[in-house]
Amino acid sequence: MTDGGRASLILSSLAFASVLTQSVGGTPAFIAVRPVTHPPQSSATATLDSETYEIDGTALPPIRPGTFAASVRDAIVERYGAGPARRVLASWNAADVGHERREYVGDLPTVRPRMDRPAPGESNCVQHCTSYVPGLSIREWWWDEDGVAIDGAPPRPSWAVDLEKSFPAIREEFLAATSDPSLASKGSNVWAGALTDDASGYGMGWTTLVLMDRGQWDRTNLNLFPETTAAIRKSGIPCTEAFFASMSPGSNIKLHSDFTNFVLTSHLPLVVPGAPGQCRLSVGDECRPWKEGSVTLFDTSIMHDAINESDETRYILMFRLWHPDLTEEERGALQLIYDCLEHPGLLSADPGEKFMAEQQVAIMKEVPDIVPVGGKGKKKKYVKGKRKNGAASASTGKGFGAK
Repeated sequence: MTDGGRASLILSSLAFASVLTQSVGGTPAFIAVRPVTHPPQSSATATLDSETYEIDGTALPPIRPGTFAASVRDAIVERYGAGPARRVLASWNAADVGHERREYVGDLPTVRPRMDRPAPGESNCVQHCTSYVPGLSIREWWWDEDGVAIDGAPPRPSWAVDLEKSFPAIREEFLAATSDPSLASKGSNVWAGALTDDASGYGMGWTTLVLMDRGQWDRTNLNLFPETTAAIRKSGIPCTEAFFASMSPGSNIKLHSDFTNFVLTSHLPLVVPGAPGQCRLSVGDECRPWKEGSVTLFDTSIMHDAINESDETRYILMFRLWHPDLTEEERGALQLIYDCLEHPGLLSADPGEKFMAEQQVAIMKEVPDIVPVGGKGKKKKYVKGKRKNGAASASTGKGFGAK
């Protein structure tokens, strides 16, 4: 659930001869990265090196020239422009210098008023971010339990309606696939747990089965869930992650933040056992039970926790999706950061190395011809090259510093 496990963002050495320590959805992925040759500094780059940004009224030190962070910044400006991408550039700068935002948000006009809300010092309606784009609206929940938009939020989107319509087919496919005792051998990182220290709050009872991670599809697992994959694509949900998540009986997830405000979280509950309310989720100061087939949307940069008091396992289909206040240019710039973290060759001055990195990114984002396991058909050919360290495991919110 989180993208909290914060690996160090500041990859300040020009030579990536050292190991890039990241966390793929909460599981450590120690990735040996080849040295990357960067383009020579231009006058435009020198101007960017002196550019300053603010977060919440705090002036940030500029990114140090010649670092990985500076190269990513330059790539963003080249592709999207300094003006359209300014909020993302400020966010990237803040992450690079270790800026951290922690603020009570229960009194904001966009947050649903509650007569029983605790005082600020006792409330859980606190936003805690290390990956933070300024100016995005803040809400614990984006619509009420009847699907009605809360306090000026946009109307419930069509993708949520479409996913609910697909619920019976998704659930049927999920139950059939997960009843197969050989699922682990057919899939990739099936029911992987959150293993980093930062994700330890999730406990041993929370595991995932990933379909998409940071905009890149897991080609193995897609073939296990063709109906679900088709439903996700047809809905048009602007997701950066999609995965099944399990929560074992009698387990809980401790109060935490996912540290990232530019993606929201959505759940489509598939199996909710026990009596009503035994399986529930709290975001800020509002607690709600999961309801099978009912899509929810909430902000996990706000402190949240969960519990399964039943005697059976709870299963959901979970998404991370772009915050609706982001512009297309900002989404593109944020995705470019993800891509550069995954494929540093995108920043190379070597045309061949850069081309290969671009091809790898394109391949992983493309949905291949899906051949259900045990089915017949011809798969689309593609260049071999799995994601580093194989595949993703338990997600933690996908900010800059954690992967």
